[in-house]
Amino acid sequence: MIRSLAVAALLAFAAPALAQSADSRLTLTFETGAETGAVLVALYDSEAAYEGGQPARVAQVDVAAGQREAVFDLPAGTYGMKAVHDVNGNGRMDVNPFGMPSEPFAFSNNAVGNMGPAKWDRARFEVAGATAQTIRIR
Repeated sequence: MIRSLAVAALLAFAAPALAQSADSRLTLTFETGAETGAVLVALYDSEAAYEGGQPARVAQVDVAAGQREAVFDLPAGTYGMKAVHDVNGNGRMDVNPFGMPSEPFAFSNNAVGNMGPAKWDRARFEVAGATAQTIRIR
């Protein structure tokens, strides 16, 4: 599931942005343990999308260049975020031989999953006006 985040994020970078009226700004600040690579961010606007669909928006935060924030202009609504810290900069989430992530990842609200990714109910949050979260990548 986490690996699909990296794939979805990479595919979405090639897709054209959807035209939407933006009336709110979301700022996600990432705290990372390494100063290399990039954080790949996928933002979802529904539970169905979060659980296996396409992200509504994506971003890449270039940690190696000193960036720490992803900023989205969005319609007000409910969102959930998945992120992976691509520490080695190879454009994907690395996994061990058992398929477990070997690079740090995080979810909105700093939600933690139980034997998998954090569920929508823990990760969802409201965006209305200026909204900000600080995300600790584990």
